[in-house]
Amino acid sequence: MTTQSLPNDVNEFDVPQERLPRHIAIIMDGNGRWAQRQGLPRIEGHRRGVKSVRNTVEECARLGIEQLTLYCLSSENWKRPRTELDFLMHLLEQYMIEERSLIMQQNIRVQVIGRRAGVADHALREIDKTIELSRDNTGTCLCLAINYGGRLEIVDAVRDIAGCVQAGQLTPDQIDESVISEHLYTRGMPDPDLMIRTAGEMRISNYLLWQISYAELWVTQKAWPEFGVEDLQHAIRDFAARDRRFGGLNNPA
Repeated sequence: MTTQSLPNDVNEFDVPQERLPRHIAIIMDGNGRWAQRQGLPRIEGHRRGVKSVRNTVEECARLGIEQLTLYCLSSENWKRPRTELDFLMHLLEQYMIEERSLIMQQNIRVQVIGRRAGVADHALREIDKTIELSRDNTGTCLCLAINYGGRLEIVDAVRDIAGCVQAGQLTPDQIDESVISEHLYTRGMPDPDLMIRTAGEMRISNYLLWQISYAELWVTQKAWPEFGVEDLQHAIRDFAARDRRFGGLNNPA
């Protein structure tokens, strides 16, 4: 295991540092389906998925990726069986406890986005403890989307902005993209450059709807428990080879 970032100019899979994404967002899909294919209970897929989280976080820290945001629990996931949800809460708590020393060793700063309501108190306690302990770390920001939904985030932002207008702190004419961004859960964070989705699903699933406007999408058929460092590197290579124009032309005629 290494905690040292790569040199500033190039890395061992020949991607110049300036071509690396600043922010990678991942939809970690397919845990339950992977488990069922192995003849295991769905919860075993979530348990195995923790290993993929660990490997991905370590590699992003090693590469010097500025931010990694993982879709851990969506606001729609509460429709799942209670036993599965209780196990997910247990996994969150366990992850925060067991990975805390590694997080500190690798200089990782932890943040969480989403609504706290509904998240188990025992999980919140460990999450808050890790956030506080890591707040002054200067390496990769590990952002966990827990009880998160992109539409809910926008609703909360609109409510905040409406409150500012009502209080006379803001006029309607002053509302622009930057004002909206500053009222999102992700305020102060860079927008994702690369969004990865596992398990072959070709949809966004209410994830970072505002923030991924210009993100490059990369989808693999592998389920999240099968996702490894080589897959992350593959996604980064593909990202680095793309021509990002942001609506313009790099070489206008």
